[in-house]
Amino acid sequence: QVQLVESGGGLVQPGGSLRLSCVASGSILTGRIFRLSTMAWYRQAPGKGRELVAEITTGGRTSYAESVKGRFTISRDNAKNTVYLQMNGLKTEDTAVYFCNARGEYWGQGTQVTVSS
Repeated sequence: QVQLVESGGGLVQPGGSLRLSCVASGSILTGRIFRLSTMAWYRQAPGKGRELVAEITTGGRTSYAESVKGRFTISRDNAKNTVYLQMNGLKTEDTAVYFCNARGEYWGQGTQVTVSS
């Protein structure tokens, strides 16, 4: 019913920045579902479990993992059915596949972020 497609990943040097995007699509209900959903970004590093990075509620309230506070910013544009993750001051330990999630139910396919010199 809802497809999530992430983009914006890539290879960046330590201290660099990337902006991830996640667009929701799939049906005439997508816009309504998106507006009514808490959206989140998760990540999974090699050999590790999936962890919550940041989330944003329907009202715009945000929360972050301690490891990314002050460096990452989540935002949403309901008119575009899109959620963003601005990542600044990237560290090698931020290397992972980043996944978009809608209301704990829908997942994207992931986008690779590699931080390396």
